Amino acid sequence: MKRALQIGLTLTVGASLLAACGNGGSNETTNKQGDKPAAQKVKLSLWHNYTGDDLRAKAMRGIIEQYQKDHANVELEVQAIPPDGYKARLKTAAAAAEMPDLFVMWPGTMTKEFVGGNLIQPINGLLDSKADWKNGFLPNSFDDYTIDGKTYSAPMGLSPTSILYYNKTLFEQQGLKPPKTWDEMLNAVSVFKKAKITPIALGNKAAWLAQSSILSSLADRVTGSEWFIKAAAQNGAKFTDPEFVQALTYLQQLGKEGAFQDGFNSIDNTQMEQMFAQGKAAMMIDGGWALTNLAANSSKEAIEKMGATVLPSIPGGKGDPNTTSGVVGTGLGLSKKVEDGARKDAAFDLIYALSGPAAQKATLDSSQLISFKAELDKTKVSPLFAEVYTLVNGIKRTPVYDAVLTSVGADAINNGLQELLMGGKPEDIAKKLQEAQVKGLGK
Repeated sequence: MKRALQIGLTLTVGASLLAACGNGGSNETTNKQGDKPAAQKVKLSLWHNYTGDDLRAKAMRGIIEQYQKDHANVELEVQAIPPDGYKARLKTAAAAAEMPDLFVMWPGTMTKEFVGGNLIQPINGLLDSKADWKNGFLPNSFDDYTIDGKTYSAPMGLSPTSILYYNKTLFEQQGLKPPKTWDEMLNAVSVFKKAKITPIALGNKAAWLAQSSILSSLADRVTGSEWFIKAAAQNGAKFTDPEFVQALTYLQQLGKEGAFQDGFNSIDNTQMEQMFAQGKAAMMIDGGWALTNLAANSSKEAIEKMGATVLPSIPGGKGDPNTTSGVVGTGLGLSKKVEDGARKDAAFDLIYALSGPAAQKATLDSSQLISFKAELDKTKVSPLFAEVYTLVNGIKRTPVYDAVLTSVGADAINNGLQELLMGGKPEDIAKKLQEAQVKGLGK
């Protein structure tokens, strides 16, 4: 949702952070000379999805490497899993009760399900021991990681999931402005089609993008957030209600009007971002994570052509159009099997290393939005990132579907949208989601 100079900065920041983040000597032993404490040897396993060449992934890997250098007593077994397969791998491990000690996890549904399965433990002790850090987060940053007063992670970023990126040069050449209404969007699609330019790049191979980046905001424009929360809870609303079917119809309309390139279900979001960056599409609807990828893989000239805004309003819609769907970023989950003592102290050190103030600043400097109070140095980021930073700080955040739905509900809508964009009936997709959500809730 970014090169050598940056990584050097990250390592320096990580080193200074880690030097200060120890929890004390409660689990140290005395060495043979008796004059200097020696840290107890421990083993920890870590799973993460920072496998890319973007600046954020490199920054986080750099902090992990620095942690290993500064904690010689910790044998850290690291598994780096590509993002598209990460959630499935983690859920498989959870189902088999074979969780790693520490792992990147999502707020909302995943946190609730892992807590419900008695798989993870809270980190309130760590947060309370570092009040300045805890109080440095933006309001409500811990909400989706907190259950019954216990907080299970600290967000390492901020993820607006639905930003309309556009190519300023292509829009100017066609005499167009970024669409603010649905009619303006359809007109832009028509104009670009006639000019033989793909209107909107889409990479929905992994199925989640159409849901997270397009439907979550588009449907909110139609139904409003209150309706969605009720439908997700099956308390006063259902996904077969006319307003949700209408939201699906709007998304399908984009497909029928030829807004997306052929084969949009066969390329992933990284390929989609490359297509947009190369000027092969006039628009792209993607999350804040695209910024770090674009900064790492696009030329300065290409980025200077890019602008960003929110999705257009829907006629008669119940939702606020000056919003974007989004969640606080991923955080590190701590397995229930990590008991008090040296292993837990080392685990807390790593959580702080990856989500503490210095790591938050390094993350921001790597063109990744954060949920922590930190001043943006615009000399270290692209004009596009600065534009999105200003944009998201001036609008409200609405729910992302897969952060609220049950896992089976999220799978149903993800797969359903692939079907919808290939000609499936909106009513059928809505019915499948309704049935899956009821099943997921056990109602």
